[in-house]
Amino acid sequence: QVQLEESGGGSVQSGGSLRLSCAASGYTYSTMGWFRQAPDKEREGVAAIATAGTSYADSVKGRFTISRDRVKNILYLQMNSLKPEDTAMYFCAARRDPRFWPVLQPGEYNYWGQGTQVTVSS
Repeated sequence: QVQLEESGGGSVQSGGSLRLSCAASGYTYSTMGWFRQAPDKEREGVAAIATAGTSYADSVKGRFTISRDRVKNILYLQMNSLKPEDTAMYFCAARRDPRFWPVLQPGEYNYWGQGTQVTVSS
């Protein structure tokens, strides 16, 4: 049974930081990502990690960093210089079949967590 559980969300002021964690159980996945969905908007890729490295949405480049602890099987998203437009529900996801290059398309992922809310106030 694959389980992905996010934590670390919360409310911060603009310019603040948060670190999201995603604990994976059941298997270790090499291709994983962070996604977000704001009300009335489509889910979008934020950051992804795979064998070849990492990839980021243009809107978060230089501010967010994706990383993982393979021993603990935890995926992280360090978010700095947060902006009100970063407000959304954040999800982690894992792809069953590994990809060499990281991918930001939600449709490429098979397993999803329940999400953690991030709210940034101005």
